[in-house]
Amino acid sequence: MASVNWSRAWGSYLQTNLRWTGTQASRPICFSPLENTLRCFAASRRASSFGASHRDGGVQPDGNHHLPLKVNRERLMETLHETCAWGTGKRWGQASTDTGMSRLTLSDSDKKARDWFVGTVEALGCRVTVDAIGNVFAVRPGREEGAATFAGSHMDTQPTGGRYDGILGIMAGVEMLRILQENDVKTKFPVGVVNWTNEEGARFPYSMMGSGVWAEALPLETAYNLRSVTGESVTLKSELERIGYLGNVPASFRSIPMGAHFELHIEQGPILEAERRKIGVVQGVQAYKWFTIEIEGRGLTPVRKDAHTGTTPLANRSDALLLASKFMVHGNRMATKHAALVSTGILTLSPGSTNTIPGSVRLSLDIRAPRNETVEEVEAQLRQDFAHLAAGKDIGSLHQGGTLGKGEFSVSWRTDSETTATVFHKDCIKCAREAAADVLGAGSDGLVRDVVSGAGHDSVYASRICPTTMIFVPCRDGVSHNPAEYTSPEDCAIGAEVLMNSVLKYDAMRS
Repeated sequence: MASVNWSRAWGSYLQTNLRWTGTQASRPICFSPLENTLRCFAASRRASSFGASHRDGGVQPDGNHHLPLKVNRERLMETLHETCAWGTGKRWGQASTDTGMSRLTLSDSDKKARDWFVGTVEALGCRVTVDAIGNVFAVRPGREEGAATFAGSHMDTQPTGGRYDGILGIMAGVEMLRILQENDVKTKFPVGVVNWTNEEGARFPYSMMGSGVWAEALPLETAYNLRSVTGESVTLKSELERIGYLGNVPASFRSIPMGAHFELHIEQGPILEAERRKIGVVQGVQAYKWFTIEIEGRGLTPVRKDAHTGTTPLANRSDALLLASKFMVHGNRMATKHAALVSTGILTLSPGSTNTIPGSVRLSLDIRAPRNETVEEVEAQLRQDFAHLAAGKDIGSLHQGGTLGKGEFSVSWRTDSETTATVFHKDCIKCAREAAADVLGAGSDGLVRDVVSGAGHDSVYASRICPTTMIFVPCRDGVSHNPAEYTSPEDCAIGAEVLMNSVLKYDAMRS
């Protein structure tokens, strides 16, 4: 791609595409040339602070000096909380909005949220397409035909999730469409918002599923045949049919192309808050591999490896749980050594009795790192070391944690899922970085940092097909997948403004 004079392209874009409507006080605020940023930013702070609504006055455009488009912060938060009435979860505080979310994909509450989304974007003049996996694409026309630049995320949640994971990205996208429509902004190419199906994978066990099918990384029939893990005798396809979101458009980027994909998301970690940053510009997503490991104690007889806790001396035991605990401790050590992450989130014992030594254990193993090579190195080392531990060999004085007795163990590994490291597109990153500087103004260098996402997102699959990046905002204490998940209204608004202006910047530089 040819080099772009970003300042000139952006200024020309705004002068060409913005036509003010309404009263002087209702005009949006648009980006100024660099030499006027300090003056305009100070005025905007006096008028309204970072998250001010475009209806609250702020700095008025004078024909030469503009600030970036601003969102209506109050409306953004009202919309977010109003839509959280569908699928409200556990209460964690006294305020009316101090509840989590339990909006599992394709549930009745998910249908209500989807219906609201479709009705809202259609009222804003968007064309809505539902594909065969239930992804919902809302497209606002541009002056020219072409693939839309999308803001995307998801509205499904964990069973005990929060109000911001995914949901903020969709609500910010809707707010973007509202601002563009209210101010008659004519983009060069179409822009849109996409609600991806089943990002969480909490009800139907495949995360980032809708985007995975769209990117042709997951076969449609495989997705259709997934069964609910909540005890219902239903498949994903039958639930799509039941709630009316089994679209007739093929679920593929070949049918619904994207010019680019930007995703606003809470960080789901503590770094931005700890460093007092407002925006994380995401460079990519780290690689991960998930395994199920089964440990079987062979015992002292061919009949059974379990034993009575009261009558079996420590030296005579075949304690599979004790071996599993050594695995987990050693995994943590290897993570520290290799600058990786190693975790166990599922542990299943058999027979599961207070007075019976567990003879078999099944545990999950999650290995993550920014580099594919690191994940492979950690896996290889753990496979070797776990085999040594199972054979009774000591590693790093782990035997001090308890004797495994005389029993022998077999250890088997099964790979459940894996994703290679994702590197986001340099042009999208540049747009997000410059939009953050525009929104935050003078001193923004200390408020913005580059980050790598530790969690998977729909942007992983989107990036395989089109230019993509993500924008992170802080969340309190780094808490996510939890009812108490929280991002302040100010940070939500800043993130929404960076998202909107990133989309507009990318649209401006497309040829």
